[in-house]
Amino acid sequence: MIVVTSETITGKRIVKTLGLVRGNTVRARHIGRDIMAGLRNIVGGEIHEYAKLIAESREQSLDRMIAEAAKLGANAVVATRFTTSMMMGGAAELLAVGTAVIIEDESPE
Repeated sequence: MIVVTSETITGKRIVKTLGLVRGNTVRARHIGRDIMAGLRNIVGGEIHEYAKLIAESREQSLDRMIAEAAKLGANAVVATRFTTSMMMGGAAELLAVGTAVIIEDESPE
């Protein structure tokens, strides 16, 4: 499945728009990661524990969005976007949204 943030795909044309698709996950912080992040905050630098957590969340949200698109019969998702929101103290949602479409190769002219 082709997934892009643009509204078009070079060399392809959209033959059918199937609709909005989304995938989300809600993750909570882990006390062990919080301790390591607190120490990293004192000395500075990237907080690897949180970077890994958000990367895993992003991939899970994307996988869920792709699965929803596949159920609709799509072979691509265009206009993909990510957003986050706080659900409660220590927990956040990561949401991937896009438009499921059917694409085919452009015919040479």
